[in-house]
Amino acid sequence: VQLQASGGGSVQAGGSLTLSCEVPQSLDYYATGWFRQAPGKEREGISCISSSAGMRYYADSVKGRFTISRDNAKNTVYLQMKSLKPEDTAVYYCAADLFCAARMAVDEYEYWGQGTLVTVSS
Repeated sequence: VQLQASGGGSVQAGGSLTLSCEVPQSLDYYATGWFRQAPGKEREGISCISSSAGMRYYADSVKGRFTISRDNAKNTVYLQMKSLKPEDTAVYYCAADLFCAARMAVDEYEYWGQGTLVTVSS
């Protein structure tokens, strides 16, 4: 079972992008998280949303700039990214877990997508 992330690209600092994550119907009761991994750095959790969208968490580094949402009719989770900075450059992954928790631990997420590259130039 694999999620499908898309929407990455190259933008200038201050720009916006929206990432999409197609979630298999078999995981529609799972929470979905967004993670990113910059070159030479560990993968980090940046946002998650519960299956009902009742719970959402954001890492401090993206709070106020990124918004997570989901359309369960389309089995898709979105990550709207605004005011992008060069330090947001990374491969972005979506993943599924039973719960959306504030710590967004990488090793707790069971199902992953292949990643989509976001490059922010100054």
